[in-house]
Amino acid sequence: MDKMGEVYFIGIKGTGMCALAELMHNRGIAVSGSDIEEIFYTDEILMELGIPFHGSFDASHINNPDLVIHSAAYSPETNVEIAEAKRRGIPVCKFSDAVGSYSADFDSTGITGVHGKTSTTAITGTLLRGTGIPAQVLVGSAVRGFGNSKFADRSTLNLGDKYFIAETCEYQRNFLSFHPKRIILTSVESDHNDCYPRYEDIREAFLDYGRLLPSNGELIYCADDPGASEVALSLKKEKPGLNLVPYGFSAHGDYRIESYRIDNERIKMRIALFPFELNIRIPGKHTALNAAAAIALTSLHVRKEFGDDKNDGWNDERREALKNALEEFRGSKRRSEILGEACGILFMDDYGHHPTEIKSTLDGFKEFYSSRRMVVSFMSHTYTRTAALFDNFAASFEKADIAFFHKIYASAREVYSGGINGRTLYEKVRETAGERVFYTEEPDEAFQIAIDLLKPGDLFVTMGAGNNWTLGKKLFNFFKEREDSK
Repeated sequence: MDKMGEVYFIGIKGTGMCALAELMHNRGIAVSGSDIEEIFYTDEILMELGIPFHGSFDASHINNPDLVIHSAAYSPETNVEIAEAKRRGIPVCKFSDAVGSYSADFDSTGITGVHGKTSTTAITGTLLRGTGIPAQVLVGSAVRGFGNSKFADRSTLNLGDKYFIAETCEYQRNFLSFHPKRIILTSVESDHNDCYPRYEDIREAFLDYGRLLPSNGELIYCADDPGASEVALSLKKEKPGLNLVPYGFSAHGDYRIESYRIDNERIKMRIALFPFELNIRIPGKHTALNAAAAIALTSLHVRKEFGDDKNDGWNDERREALKNALEEFRGSKRRSEILGEACGILFMDDYGHHPTEIKSTLDGFKEFYSSRRMVVSFMSHTYTRTAALFDNFAASFEKADIAFFHKIYASAREVYSGGINGRTLYEKVRETAGERVFYTEEPDEAFQIAIDLLKPGDLFVTMGAGNNWTLGKKLFNFFKEREDSK
């Protein structure tokens, strides 16, 4: 990638695309691109960096770049710029392949798993910055505090050019383009049922990713997750020199979580490596697990940078820096994101769209905000996932005091002709929840019902990978205006 003179990004406003464009720009590569006219938060980032981009797609935009990178949302059949680049023989690759090629220039770590990879990568970046590790970090969502005072939410963190840490996605085996020296594996279970119909299919994809590790590489895995543990042990048999680094409540070794409690809307946890308690402001045991994974990876880098055969690299200053960085971590966009509080109602948004994520997140919210009534708006993502995990979805909302369900947020990539939809999920939940659940086809149709229901002390959460987040934002703005007018 260093030898590239000019790179053109098609779909440059996407979170990951903008992040990769920024990393390349920072390495002196001439970057430009295009996207739709609609304004996103990334518009300002690109303009701040001085990266030129078009607000439309046109074949005439393609000059003579060394490489064209395109978002997975576009193809030669749907985008005239990709078609033009291919017609002219210009090298073209999709985003995941470009990230993979970029990773080959560094000592790279891929962070993956069905759940938790975004938050784990975000926490890792925060800790690496606190402990002074010269790394670049790429996250699949904007992270609070990664940017500067003007643009506080960014998906990249540029601390140096020795290491590269990136969130890597299992969908369609996209992570197989990556060049990992080590991997964090948070979880393995059935998901993306359009391309992994059986659990064995997705497990094999994660095994193939692990097989990319060097023979003496490191696999940091969640000992509490059966799928991750199964993959780790299978890879160890294939690669006897592979270093397994377990973390979690049931782990052995330095990254065992020895205690966990909630106090004053803080997680307070201890891991075996440190003789002190760590504080986290984001709810849930899954957050504690993500933090333990991030600490494990940070520790490996601290040892590489500052340690030797007799010293693990940790001193009082770095331990204190890690402790402070973890407590200051504010999360990433759409991951337990606090929109604000108005009229005594706390508004949050979360991307959880798999039954395991939903249950663990709502359990964490209920534990963290035990005195609040929890009202949830959920929009399921993809018919195939909802149908394959239907009963698990229905059982995931036990901790919600009130729940709204909406139509399924469909994906253009799937073909589904079954009978499962948003209403059938609502009806299944209603069998046990009774009058505590509501259904509106469109999220905004729940606006007035929610206004009449919500009261001071409530927690209102929009959840899912759909667009129901607009409901939470609209409700927050309504109650904020009501509060300000008093």
